[in-house]
Amino acid sequence: MAYLQAVRRAFPHLQLMADANSAYTLADLATLKTLDQLDLIMIEQPLAAGDLVEHAQLQDHLKTPLCLDESIVTLADARAMVSLQAGRVINLKVARVGGITPALQILAFARQNGLGCWIGGMVDGGVGRAVNLAVATLPGITFANDLSASDRFFQEDIITPPITLNKNQVLVPNRPGLGFAINWPIVAKYAQAKSWCLELP
Repeated sequence: MAYLQAVRRAFPHLQLMADANSAYTLADLATLKTLDQLDLIMIEQPLAAGDLVEHAQLQDHLKTPLCLDESIVTLADARAMVSLQAGRVINLKVARVGGITPALQILAFARQNGLGCWIGGMVDGGVGRAVNLAVATLPGITFANDLSASDRFFQEDIITPPITLNKNQVLVPNRPGLGFAINWPIVAKYAQAKSWCLELP
């Protein structure tokens, strides 16, 4: 809390959010109301992933939009979020929701229901990063995305060219498809062929 307060004092006009990673319960309402005074663009996942009812109760006490992250695994979760008014923003992770098709369904639902949305990255390899980048360019993405360069987690990525940052921005390729190709020599370098023998009695 003190860190956020210090950042807000130093940068009064900065777009600032807090990711709570399910660290709180409704018993921490007083603390969360303190966060509510910091003019944040959102508080991400303050309560446990399954606590949609509790998120709805919390949102009713706060002016700051709640962002659901781990709570959104399916389109049904997004529908429940809207039905309960459990938040106003979705951190959409393409891999977590099952790939491109479910992610596009959730994004379309978010647009139809006035929810903010942004793409969150995980420890994705190059193909996953390329998909995240593609989805992040679509209408309905209303906040800056959490995408990183290939070299943040990997010495060598399995795509070419690698995804890079340019002044804190990821450049979107203009080539066909996802805009990247598989770097097969790198795949071969790290692949291991394993054979398994099952001995039956």
